[in-house]
Amino acid sequence: MIDLKEYGYDGPLEPVSGLLPGRVTEQHRDRYKAVCLRGEVWAAPTGSFFYSAGQQQDFPCVGDFVLLQYNETGDSRITGLLPRRSQFSRSDFGGHKAEYAKGVQQQVVAANFDYVFILSSLNRDLRLSRLERYLSAALSSGGQPVVLLTKADLCFEVQPVLEEVRLALPGAPVYALSSRTGAGMEELERYLLPGKTAVFLGMSGVGKSSLLNALAGQEVMKVQGIREDDSRGRHTTTHRQLFRLPGGALVIDTPGMRELGLWDADEGIGSAFSDVEALFPLCRFPDCRHQSEPGCAVLAALESGELSRARWEQYLAQKRENAFTAEKSEYLQEKRAWQRSLSKQIRQMKKGPKF
Repeated sequence: MIDLKEYGYDGPLEPVSGLLPGRVTEQHRDRYKAVCLRGEVWAAPTGSFFYSAGQQQDFPCVGDFVLLQYNETGDSRITGLLPRRSQFSRSDFGGHKAEYAKGVQQQVVAANFDYVFILSSLNRDLRLSRLERYLSAALSSGGQPVVLLTKADLCFEVQPVLEEVRLALPGAPVYALSSRTGAGMEELERYLLPGKTAVFLGMSGVGKSSLLNALAGQEVMKVQGIREDDSRGRHTTTHRQLFRLPGGALVIDTPGMRELGLWDADEGIGSAFSDVEALFPLCRFPDCRHQSEPGCAVLAALESGELSRARWEQYLAQKRENAFTAEKSEYLQEKRAWQRSLSKQIRQMKKGPKF
């Protein structure tokens, strides 16, 4: 017997029409591992679920709460997806490196979390621009972002780097820690409370698996070293998985992301760059493009050094990408609607005229 409330569920536990609530803890293509009142089960969506879901973001992901037809002798069946209170999404072009992407869809990485732990190691691969992208996406997710600078034991001067990152990311608390020595780990106690869920995000080699092992007090994930030539990591986590820590907190570990495409992140960008957007109302003209207009507060801030050129360029880059993704998503939705309409017409033609 499993108490689903210990897994962050706050809904009714009694079966409804023979269906049990459960939480997805692992995803392996179209099969899922979930926990429910009867214990841990393997499950797969029903045919009707596949038919009604349609788009990628409509299918379950790790952290989701689902309704299950329990089967004690084989795979249980997922019949429904309960509403998400938070979700971390990225854009999926399905071949986005092609010269002209024809469409983009939403890929939900994790759901129903309270905190987004953005991890980056204190080595040569630390990039402020990358952290700014993660922060914009996290601020759009519904969870509270927390930036963790890992492998502090390998950095000779932690404090200057820590202050630089805090200055660049005013929208989130930033901590430096070491899974090996335990330095800074006490900062996580305020977040890792019983029933609370945190999702680990970051590139390969930033120490997600090492941190998870340290928090679990045992090796639950294998750890691989980084490449010394560029400080980049090798993939350790191969699939998303939810773990319950000894203290009762929940952690969703995710594979390293080579790229993070923004999805519907306009609100998150505004929050991450609130200092930039605070300048807009100060411009002389309400429709100022911040290019060469007289009385432009942004240009004045750039000239005085109040706003760095790098931060302004990063803001513009994220706004352009978000607009591009929205345009391609709309194209794909219109294309799918046209295809469905055409398929319906063809089916009606095959049936012949009604008399």
